[in-house]
Amino acid sequence: MDVVTTETIPDEEIDEALGIARGNTVKARNVGRDITQSIRNITGGELKAYSELLTDARDEAIARMTDDAEKMGADAIVNVRIETSEIAGGSSEVIAYGTAVTLR
Repeated sequence: MDVVTTETIPDEEIDEALGIARGNTVKARNVGRDITQSIRNITGGELKAYSELLTDARDEAIARMTDDAEKMGADAIVNVRIETSEIAGGSSEVIAYGTAVTLR
């Protein structure tokens, strides 16, 4: 399934918009990770454990969005957006959403 951030897919024609496909996940930090990342925060540099956590969350949200679109009978998802927000102290939600479409 094509998943794009653009309104169209090159060399394809959209037949029908089926609705909004979406997928989300909520991930929480853990105490062990917080301790090691706090040290990194003092010394500077990338907080790799947090980067990996958010990468995994984005991948999971996109996979869930794709599953949602497949259930609608979509061939592709256009105008995909990804947003992150803090839910509670130490946890974040990542949501992916876009327009599920069929192609000619």
